[in-house]
Amino acid sequence: MRKDFQLPEEDVVFLDSLGMTWEAVNDQGMQWVLIHDYPVVIGYNLKNVSVALKIETGYPRSPIDMAYFFPALQRLDGKNINATSIQPIVGKQFQRWSRHRSGTNPWREGIDDISTHLSLVSFWFEQEFIKQPNGIAA
Repeated sequence: MRKDFQLPEEDVVFLDSLGMTWEAVNDQGMQWVLIHDYPVVIGYNLKNVSVALKIETGYPRSPIDMAYFFPALQRLDGKNINATSIQPIVGKQFQRWSRHRSGTNPWREGIDDISTHLSLVSFWFEQEFIKQPNGIAA
């Protein structure tokens, strides 16, 4: 697995604790953390995906924004997942979910990091079915 750049030690410890394979890659002038085999909640076409997080210059002062998934996720009930697009990363077509922090949930320098952003990613998986309730019987 590639480690093209260094992350803060707290992020490395957290990522290693997940028990999933992860990489830190440079691709087309951008830095990405790829977490493989990340679990997806029930209701999607896949149980696990690779999650990509774009690491901006200045991280961890600069926030992580959005999340990118490979392969692309679809809802089993056929409803669209809004605000998505395609982002090529390491030669694969990742599905970008345009989800952002808000004024009531801003990036907190010194507190937020990859672990807190992945918590948001898991929340976004569930939030998708709160915004548009699932049409599949349990």
